[in-house]
Amino acid sequence: MRKPPAYNPDPHAHPGLHAIALFEAFKGVLALASASGLALLGPQPIRHWVLELTWRLHLHPERGLIAHFLDTISTHTVHLTALVLLGYATLRFVEAWGLWRVRAWASWLGVVSAALYLPLDIGAIYQHPGWLSALVLLINLVVVYALARDLLRRRRH
Repeated sequence: MRKPPAYNPDPHAHPGLHAIALFEAFKGVLALASASGLALLGPQPIRHWVLELTWRLHLHPERGLIAHFLDTISTHTVHLTALVLLGYATLRFVEAWGLWRVRAWASWLGVVSAALYLPLDIGAIYQHPGWLSALVLLINLVVVYALARDLLRRRRH
């Protein structure tokens, strides 16, 4: 039986971690842009877009879940949502930095956060079968595999 190669702590030896770091940073940029857009727009344009969409879909915004959703769109909820997105963006940026620097804690953070989405991805395949749902599941499986493999190699070293 062949002994596995020693773990190389040099960041340049981990292009897979760098690719995942770039992906996480991209998600952070999207979350930051979303948070900024919500904070700048405020509730009125969002309420208007939801109303416009419901009329185009021939739904009735004056009753049911849509009416309840429209009632919850306020300055407070928009700013709270922007704050949550800012926290999510911060988490993605911290994870991206750690993965770029080949830190073990970042691999742990990535494995846990990507694995949390797997049940949702599997449910999405059942709810909305298609290539997009399968692609999202495949990407998350590859991320979990790559980061778990990194952690196992560190442990053996």
